[in-house]
Amino acid sequence: MYYGEIKNCDIANGEGVRVTLFVSGCTNHCKNCFQPQTWDFCYGQPFTTETEDYLLSLLSPVYINGLTLLGGEPFEPENQRALVPFLRRVRQMYPDKTIWGFSGFTYEELTSDGTHPRCEVTDEMLSLLDVLVDGRFVEELKDLTLRFRGSSNQRLIDLNASRQAGCLCFLPDRPRGGR
Repeated sequence: MYYGEIKNCDIANGEGVRVTLFVSGCTNHCKNCFQPQTWDFCYGQPFTTETEDYLLSLLSPVYINGLTLLGGEPFEPENQRALVPFLRRVRQMYPDKTIWGFSGFTYEELTSDGTHPRCEVTDEMLSLLDVLVDGRFVEELKDLTLRFRGSSNQRLIDLNASRQAGCLCFLPDRPRGGR
């Protein structure tokens, strides 16, 4: 797996102050994607043990609320296979920090057999996330007032609440800057 960028102290891609990893590789190719260079599976730097260790060190300060995975597409099968062992390490070292994942695939696509993104580690990857922001960016549904997403079809799924309730539960949909 390759990654395009690591952001420390990111406040735009999840609640609180976060460390964000932009992975490379995406087959969705959304019109007017804000990171089209990350569609290439070989864009950026190799994701190595040293990269993992660096990310884990960035997560250590108490003011960092957690990790966010963006893309490209974290749920491309080859990316999932590389990310799951790393996410296990994050959970082990920082059980109180949250992990957010952004995906152009919907939750239903990720959990339905026979779909492109679903592979042998998808369920485990979802189990390691607290929040999933799902759905492809749709230019015609672009809405800059939405919280943590770019188009109105995308959802903020609270995976912890969803696991407890046995159905999809969503984070409150406050506009950006709202209270």
